[in-house]
Formats: sequence, C-alpha cells, structure tokens
Amino acid sequence: MSRYYGAQITVVEDDGRPTRFTWDGRVYGVRRIIDHWVNVRMDWAPVPGGGVPERWHWRVEAGTVRAQGVYELRKDGASGQWSLSRVWD
Repeated sequence: MSRYYGAQITVVEDDGRPTRFTWDGRVYGVRRIIDHWVNVRMDWAPVPGGGVPERWHWRVEAGTVRAQGVYELRKDGASGQWSLSRVWD
C-alpha cells in the first residue's frame, strides 16, 4: 500500500542521483535506487530558455537508523525543487 504526500524535501545529490533526503526533520539515507524515469509536466507551462518542462522520478529504498522503506522522490526540472511523492509501507 502506498500513500501520497507531495511534501517538499531537501535532497543531497551525487551526479544527479539522490543520496539522502530530509523529510519532517529526519534524514533518510538512500540505500538503493529501485527505478528512475522522466515525465513531461502535465501543465505544459513553458520554462525559461524554451526547454521542455520535465519531472524526474526516483523510487528508492531508504531509511533512518530505526526504520527503512520505499520512497518516490520527484524533482521538478523547471524549479529544481524536490518533493516526496509516495511512501510504501
């Protein structure tokens, strides 16, 4: 079962890939990247410079010292902002 969040998060990247993220005051270390894909944004809003608006999605196994789970992280290509899309129990 998954839950949708849409919460903004802070992500540390290595060569464009998430290595850890902070959500709700907790730091989650990425242990494994399960999947990665790119979507064109649904609103089709133009981006500065005329590029195609994209969102990058990463499904990762991550956790804290006490718990681990599967998380879907999303990066908006136009703003560079990361958000937590889904969490699987």
